[in-house]
Amino acid sequence: MSLLRGLDHVVHAVRDLQAVAAHYETLGFTTTPPALHPWGTGNALVQLDRSFVEILHVAEPGKIAAPDAGEFSFGGYNREFLARREGMSMLVFSTEDTDADLARWRAASLHTYAPFGFSRAATLPDGEQVTVAFSLAFVTHPAMPDAAFFTCRQHHPEHFWKPRYQRHGNGAARMQRVWLQAEDPAACEPFLAALFPEGQVAHEPDGVTLALEYGELAVRTPASLAERFPGQPLPPTDRGPAFAALTLARAPDAAGTGFREAVAGLVVELV
Repeated sequence: MSLLRGLDHVVHAVRDLQAVAAHYETLGFTTTPPALHPWGTGNALVQLDRSFVEILHVAEPGKIAAPDAGEFSFGGYNREFLARREGMSMLVFSTEDTDADLARWRAASLHTYAPFGFSRAATLPDGEQVTVAFSLAFVTHPAMPDAAFFTCRQHHPEHFWKPRYQRHGNGAARMQRVWLQAEDPAACEPFLAALFPEGQVAHEPDGVTLALEYGELAVRTPASLAERFPGQPLPPTDRGPAFAALTLARAPDAAGTGFREAVAGLVVELV
């Protein structure tokens, strides 16, 4: 049975949630009302077909506690990321079984953490308050301190996905590709192959691409990304591989044209 299905969401870490959400809206995206996590972060979302962009900030730093041994601190990780820069801090894949993900990663000797689950209140478009719940499994690589990964299982998807929030004035419909910058893309392949064994790895002259049921992760050199996204800011290279850009696809019948825009340290491309 396939467990990992595709791109669930990306975490876009920002310092000013209101300003960045407004920037997304000026580009034609619909954003959800802001929400708070119990561990000190807050977010607003851009919902797409089966995937979303999580615009995340540190809302209540006093609630970010040091993790116990073997735990991953979502709030702490993103706080430290934002102390250096804004941008995409994490990549998340949808799953049917986070416990099975952890067991498989541990068997492959990857750096895993204790399983984590949480629920929070959510406001529906009609104002109704409901509860959404998630199970998460985190994994990192010591050579990628600015690029963390986890899988996510939604327990009440009927309360999470809402057509009103999935309709965008610019025609955005789905998450097509995440771009990871790496000086040596081939060196990332063993980790990615162990991380997502359901994926199909394609070797290309300037990097490698991991394709899942929906969405892709493309690992490219800084030179390749500079050519792909001319004039756009790319992450620094002093801390290893880092997420650089996000490509979203418009609906086939969408009017208008695409764009490339730097949004708080992340290149957002609509094609």
